[in-house]
Amino acid sequence: MDMGRILLIILAVVAALFLVGPLLGFALGLLKWGLIIGGVAVAVVLASKWFGRA
Repeated sequence: MDMGRILLIILAVVAALFLVGPLLGFALGLLKWGLIIGGVAVAVVLASKWFGRA
């Protein structure tokens, strides 16, 4: 392997990390909000069942 190919591979890895970072952050943000909204929905359903019995 010549030096140019090694540098090209390193550049490709660094570029991939720059692209994956924000995408991973966005995906984790969506997951966080999905869990928050799901938790609130479960709490509302349980509260409505509990108040419906009382």
